[in-house]
Amino acid sequence: MSQNRNLTQQLTHTLGVSIVNGKYPVGEGMPSEAILCEQFEVSRSSTREAVKMLSAKGLISSRPKKGIRVLPETEWNLFDSDVLSWILQSKPSLSLLREFTQVRAAIEPNAVKLAARNATPKQLKQIEEALFRIAEAEEGLDDQLDAHICFLNAILQASGNRFFIQFTQFVKAALKVSIRYNNQTLGVKNTDVSFHADVFDAIKSGDEKRAYQLVEDILADALALIESRI
Repeated sequence: MSQNRNLTQQLTHTLGVSIVNGKYPVGEGMPSEAILCEQFEVSRSSTREAVKMLSAKGLISSRPKKGIRVLPETEWNLFDSDVLSWILQSKPSLSLLREFTQVRAAIEPNAVKLAARNATPKQLKQIEEALFRIAEAEEGLDDQLDAHICFLNAILQASGNRFFIQFTQFVKAALKVSIRYNNQTLGVKNTDVSFHADVFDAIKSGDEKRAYQLVEDILADALALIESRI
């Protein structure tokens, strides 16, 4: 990676985190590209590219004679992996966890239902291997977050729905929030091997209704718990 490219990414990250944290208020002007060059000691070309990247992510608008302005959250591309990462770094709230879980509840029951219908032998093997990793994580022999991401992403792949498959990065971010808050704030553990084994068995046996219900019920319970704490 060239030095300019690296500096561009560093500046994009720094400014992105600052925007998400509210350092630059919505609707107000940010420093000009020239001032940003001086503040962060980077080239004009790197600064211009960083501004373009943040614009593409929906965080800012940059127009001649109008300068750089922070856009409302409704304009942000929340499915962008960088934006999700910056939100995570800004100490997400239970309210954000609720929103993440609501999206998961809209996607995952349907994805697991389709996986029960469409999973190939190879995909079933991948889900089973991810299940083994969850069991290992419970014993402290694997990373809990990575194991759960692997399991859920294997299901998304097995669904055969190309749009669901595109949710990989969102799932990773959502699980980071969920596991952190469930373990630390809500006191709920996410390493229930028996639940994930039941989901795998339903997929393997082609029981679409049971697979759907298992996932729908646990996410409904999670939402109810979050609601009770807000």
